[in-house]
Amino acid sequence: MSDQATESLPERPRLNRLFRLQWEEAQQAYVLLYPEGMVKLNLSAAEILKRCDGAHTIDALVTELEQAFNTTGLRDQIEGMLRASFEKDWIK
Repeated sequence: MSDQATESLPERPRLNRLFRLQWEEAQQAYVLLYPEGMVKLNLSAAEILKRCDGAHTIDALVTELEQAFNTTGLRDQIEGMLRASFEKDWIK
C-alpha cells in the first residue's frame, strides 16, 4: 500500500455509527441506511463494507476478499471503494 493511500484511510476502517448496513428484501440488495435516507449498494461494495468492523486491517480485508472470490489483484479496487466511503463519511 502506498503512503498516500494509508494517509487517507484509517488502519482499521469501521462503519460510521450513523449508518447501518443491511439486506433490504424490497430492494433485493444490501443498503446503507442513515437518518436522511438510504444508499443501495452493489455486491462488491456490500462485501467490502461488511468487513469494515474496526477489527480488520486493510491488508486483512484485501486478503479475505481475494480468498472469498478466489482471485488476486483486488487491492486497488478495494482501496478505491474504501477511499470513496471515507470521503462520504460512511467509514471512520
